[in-house]
Amino acid sequence: MTEISQPKLPAFDPSVVAESNFTIVPEPYRAATQMRYNKRLGDHAGLKNFGVNLTRILPGGQSSYRHAHSHQDEFVYVLDGEVVLQTNGGEQILRPGMCAGFPAGSGDAHRFLNRTQSDVRLLVIGDRAAGDEITYPEVDMHAVFGPDGKYRYTTKSGEPL
Repeated sequence: MTEISQPKLPAFDPSVVAESNFTIVPEPYRAATQMRYNKRLGDHAGLKNFGVNLTRILPGGQSSYRHAHSHQDEFVYVLDGEVVLQTNGGEQILRPGMCAGFPAGSGDAHRFLNRTQSDVRLLVIGDRAAGDEITYPEVDMHAVFGPDGKYRYTTKSGEPL
């Protein structure tokens, strides 16, 4: 019988990556994203140019506020559960095996909502483009990706949050 061992980096089992609902989104907007948990797989692998997250959204939760990126492409693959995708064009239901892509600069503000009684799991991939700005059409929040690799949040008028 062959013994199964844990893989060694660069390979790894996602179950060993810590899951967290930590977010840098400031108050008063933070609470709405606390029912979303991420395993930051790309960070675990040491990736610098793009992020890969295994995202779990609890029943009644959302991925974020509806938002659009100026310079960052995003790609989302539904692994488990039924999730509502909200975009500028309205709502649609995505099921396991379905995908959504959001090209940088499209202005298509989007988010994912879990309106079911079961967890939703998504594979979320996005690049870390310098100068990226995030617009949030429904809340008074704006973010800019700084040279230090972190987003800075302000109101739409530029006041710090």
